Amino acid sequence: MRRPRDAASLPEPLPSARAHSERLVEAIREKIAAAGGWISFARYLELALYAPGLGYYSAGAAKLGAAGDFVTAPEISPLFARTLARQAAEIVAATDGSLLELGAGSGRLAAELLLALEALEVLPERYAILEVSADLRERQEQHIEQAAPHLLQRVCWLSELPGRWRGLVLANEVLDALPVHLVVNEEGEWRERGVTWADGLRWLDADVVSSELAAATEHLPNEPGYLTEVSLAGRRLTATLAQMLETGTLICIDYGFGRREYYHPQRSTGTLMCHYRHHAHDDPFFLPGLQDITAHVDFTAVAEAALDHGLALQGYTTQAHFLLNCGITDLMQAVPAEDAATYLPMVAGVQKLLSPSEMGELFKVIALGRGVADPLTGFRAGDLSRLL
Repeated sequence: MRRPRDAASLPEPLPSARAHSERLVEAIREKIAAAGGWISFARYLELALYAPGLGYYSAGAAKLGAAGDFVTAPEISPLFARTLARQAAEIVAATDGSLLELGAGSGRLAAELLLALEALEVLPERYAILEVSADLRERQEQHIEQAAPHLLQRVCWLSELPGRWRGLVLANEVLDALPVHLVVNEEGEWRERGVTWADGLRWLDADVVSSELAAATEHLPNEPGYLTEVSLAGRRLTATLAQMLETGTLICIDYGFGRREYYHPQRSTGTLMCHYRHHAHDDPFFLPGLQDITAHVDFTAVAEAALDHGLALQGYTTQAHFLLNCGITDLMQAVPAEDAATYLPMVAGVQKLLSPSEMGELFKVIALGRGVADPLTGFRAGDLSRLL
């Protein structure tokens, strides 16, 4: 099993976990052989992350928290959900609609949102969760039952998107988990970097045959050696959500940039990153099935896909501005500073959410809607629409 350059710093997996990864590698090898010896990197990611029973998100290992591989905002501080609830309440009330969360992780965000919306007296009639992992669905249900048992009856789980939706659609760190294509500029011509098998998983470049992928390369710097990602899956998902949304708002929270910053000439090696046991590295072939593999989000592509299908841009800003606009400091000040056991960890968590060196600036929030005319509170200051 190959290891990244900084392998010495990475924890060794348990024998059972290594065996699990080896089964996934064998399944990927068979898919490569069946495809004639080459698959796109997007197809590799689809298998590595979502292969039934074997992929990172579809198998049973812990993903979030100290025992997992990374930590998301809802895990860092309950104030993230309580602050977000203020924006959610505004949209639910304006549309008399429901709330749909895509990929609810541990279920912590759903439980906290429901409790906060109850306190605001704006409980949605239905809180739907789209979850492709049976294991995560079970964990979500257990967490919500423990944290908010009286609200569990409002929650339902979906295996596919509904045909129509009214209210709020929430995607927190979803777009970064979608498969991406890799393209590389070879002497002025774009090639697609894919995966082959030669005594292990290996890179192999091929001609770009997808017209959709070829069109996406027109926006990229025409510089030899430039390597980057293109998320066709992100554009397609956004388009599908836009067609589904009759009235309401789609809010996406993720790390990424507008197109000009994402595809800056100096960002010549892309943004692909792997997360294993809270260690970050750049080798997607290391222990497939045991590590998360992500890429930053091109928010310009997200906005374009939504606008092409009838949604309007309601706001685009940093996570820090969004949370401040929604009153996270008010919520923090409501906790007595004398209660050090509660106050100090809370301040530390909020610092991570807001700090430019942590999540505050790298993470962005974009809102795209239909039929919601009033300005959204989360975007009243710090507008970054000019950067899309």
